[in-house]
Amino acid sequence: MEEIKSYKQAIEELEAIVGKMQSPECDIDSLSGYTARALTLLKYCKEKLLKTEQEVQKTLQEFS
Repeated sequence: MEEIKSYKQAIEELEAIVGKMQSPECDIDSLSGYTARALTLLKYCKEKLLKTEQEVQKTLQEFS
């Protein structure tokens, strides 16, 4: 599996996975792999968002 390098890359890959899953050509054998990769990407995005929120809050507290 490809390493996740950025939030933007993760979102783009998630969008591609959703497109593949919505395609009539998507077969049931592929769904498990798509779902597993999507979960990995979603976890990465959630962690990135939480970390960024904490950093912003910390910065804002320094100016209060």
